Amino acid sequence: MGTRDSILQISEAMNAAVVGQQEVVERLLIALVANGHVLMEGLPGTAKTRSVKTLSHLMESEFSRVQFTPDLLPSDVTGSEIYREQNATFEFQEGPIFGNLLLADEINRAPAKVQAALLEAMEERQVTVAGQTHRLPELFLVMATQNPIEQEGTYPLPEAQMDRFMLYVRVDYPDGANELEILRLVRGEKAGKSSEPTKIAQEVIFQARKEVLAVQVAEAAEKYIVDLVLATRIPQKYEGSLQGWIRLGASPRGTLALDAAARAHAWLAGQDFVSPDNIRAVAPACLAHRIHLSYEAEAAGITRTQVIEELLKQVVPV
Repeated sequence: MGTRDSILQISEAMNAAVVGQQEVVERLLIALVANGHVLMEGLPGTAKTRSVKTLSHLMESEFSRVQFTPDLLPSDVTGSEIYREQNATFEFQEGPIFGNLLLADEINRAPAKVQAALLEAMEERQVTVAGQTHRLPELFLVMATQNPIEQEGTYPLPEAQMDRFMLYVRVDYPDGANELEILRLVRGEKAGKSSEPTKIAQEVIFQARKEVLAVQVAEAAEKYIVDLVLATRIPQKYEGSLQGWIRLGASPRGTLALDAAARAHAWLAGQDFVSPDNIRAVAPACLAHRIHLSYEAEAAGITRTQVIEELLKQVVPV
């Protein structure tokens, strides 16, 4: 079985286990093969945790979950130095961040110090405890969740940390047909009817990442990526409402994320080159969380995703 076939096998199994969330599954797989982190936003019960746990269950990986709360300490996530009396020495005890897939549940409930520790891990793939640097596993993804409604007792994510998530995924409620299928699926699982899946080796993931990097991006596609990002910074160049909606545009990390995600999207579709359709498909997930809305847009109830959709109408590939 080829590398892509193995990844598509994960996709098929996830869609069977996480009903009605095809876009979420696709975004998680893009993050996996493009080596990026994901921020998932949705109401409770929309299968955010189930999606990540299912992905981990289908791979040879160690799954870690941290329930973020206001009283959480950085050491609860990174680990700490433990004094061993028998040896009279300090020994580092790893925290949950040393797993392969870290589910940061309700990340916006964590205080600033915890978010700062997580920021280093996401960007540098390492943590520093008591002056010592500890490398994280080669396969390391942060998949964070937050509730868009309940904001009491939360700490909004700093812009620097938002920028480190490659993709932003909005998780919505399923429709009626999918809800019925979920009901029957979970009932079957409780009855013990689900079978143990075949796990994909980590080497398959690493090979997939090499193949994604080999996907060709023509100069015209590169220019389209850059034009989209620049349009978030200079919206006055375009007609329509963009100028009044955007207060601050995406950083260069947005450009890099859009390039990597578009290549992953093309690879998953069996292409060896990136087309404008691939770029448009991932643009909302790559750019929505990186722009800052104007006060007028917020007052009018305009969402960041709506802004990116308008952006895609205004900016056309050459």
